[in-house]
Amino acid sequence: RDPDTGIQKNYWFALNEARPLFFFAGLWTRWQGVRKVKDGPGEFELYGFLTTKPNALIAPIHEKAMPVILTTQEETETWLSAPWSQARHLQRTASDDALVIVDKPATQIKFPPQAPQAPLQGSLF
Repeated sequence: RDPDTGIQKNYWFALNEARPLFFFAGLWTRWQGVRKVKDGPGEFELYGFLTTKPNALIAPIHEKAMPVILTTQEETETWLSAPWSQARHLQRTASDDALVIVDKPATQIKFPPQAPQAPLQGSLF
């Protein structure tokens, strides 16, 4: 969060610059109950991500946790269909080089200095 505004800055991650598809280990369920007293009871779709300790790339951005990342078909199938006794082993921190930041808040992007370019047209002076 920005210490002055309290606004959360968004970062975007990928496995590498080619940005191949990957998945988060998540849970989803329907639930009936009251989420807002003024709205009364209702049916809601709730979801969440399985998290783990952050790696070295994520820790400076979010020190408490990072989502469990599934990168192979086998991991995805295990998460979707295996008993918890097997699926729980997917809850591990991604290696420090498993992700790259592909976009971050503009206020923190440091562009490299650029050499001045020669004018396209000559000068009269």
